[in-house]
Amino acid sequence: MTATTPRHDWTLQEARELFQLPFNDLLFRAQSVHREFFDPNEVQVSTLLSIKTGACPEDCKYCPQSGHYNTGLEKEKLLEIEKVVAEAQAAREKGASRFCMGAAWRSPTKKDMPYVLDMVRQVKSLGLETCMTLGMLQEDQAKELADAGLDYYNHNLDTSEKYYSHIITTRTYQDRLDTLDNVRKAGMKVCCGGIMGMGEDEDDRVGLLVQLANLPHHPESVPVNMLVKVKGTPMEDVEDLDPFDFVRIIAVARIMMPESHVRLSAGRENMNEQMQALCFMAGANSIFYGEKLLTTANPEADADMALFRRLGIRPEQREQCATEEQEEESIAEAVEYEATRHMFYDATRESA
Repeated sequence: MTATTPRHDWTLQEARELFQLPFNDLLFRAQSVHREFFDPNEVQVSTLLSIKTGACPEDCKYCPQSGHYNTGLEKEKLLEIEKVVAEAQAAREKGASRFCMGAAWRSPTKKDMPYVLDMVRQVKSLGLETCMTLGMLQEDQAKELADAGLDYYNHNLDTSEKYYSHIITTRTYQDRLDTLDNVRKAGMKVCCGGIMGMGEDEDDRVGLLVQLANLPHHPESVPVNMLVKVKGTPMEDVEDLDPFDFVRIIAVARIMMPESHVRLSAGRENMNEQMQALCFMAGANSIFYGEKLLTTANPEADADMALFRRLGIRPEQREQCATEEQEEESIAEAVEYEATRHMFYDATRESA
């Protein structure tokens, strides 16, 4: 039984006081909360694929995919479903339990939705959890995705409401909150976090975490990104974020949202192993795994597994909860297999 009760009534002052704790005290408190809700040596592993790259109409100042900036990124059409499924199979074989698909859209169009829905169904059939980030969603679009079996929808708030207009002008903070509400109403899980190191101050970091923690339901996944500075974007020369400040953000997120997976997300390429280890100690228990996050670099998968071994960490296994109908279907398939298996040769079995 846990002693910590998740809250939705955090004040800015309470969050500020957490940020101002001595570093060791903050990490001890965060790790203590983490152990109440999670195995401290398990990390959920996700893989992210860009299914449509570049030419986004939004003007997010950090993003190389924005059509407003010249970053040398070539725009691409929506990936073929077969390619997406092949990437998902490869991700599963490398140990990922969740496959995330991202498209550089303001919001999905009517003509693209059938392809997106088929991607969800086919990736889901591989036994992977599915996640998408496609921009803003209307209620009917959220329902279609949920009906197709999408588990998670990612839509980050990016920063505090106060600092938001310094980063993006083509959509409002309320637009983002409305999309999160539509995702929840459709029955999907929410993946929502922000980007640190965009020139914001500590109060903006506090404001973002308070906004997330005071949602009616905490996001099941909270990605904490460190800005990846890309040449050609307005943020290519922003001052580096202090590594200890980043670890503090992870710790405060863990304390304020104790049941959420806190994801160590973009920017890991620029973190040494010691910094990543501190983030895990502070309560991070999810990573993106693979060589690339949409369009920016990520530590190689083999390097991640080597670090896991050194820290005694193992990938979290997805729990499969079968419905009654699925159980009956599995039994029926087993019976049919037993009745007909003499007709087939199993090419996957080695010769005796």
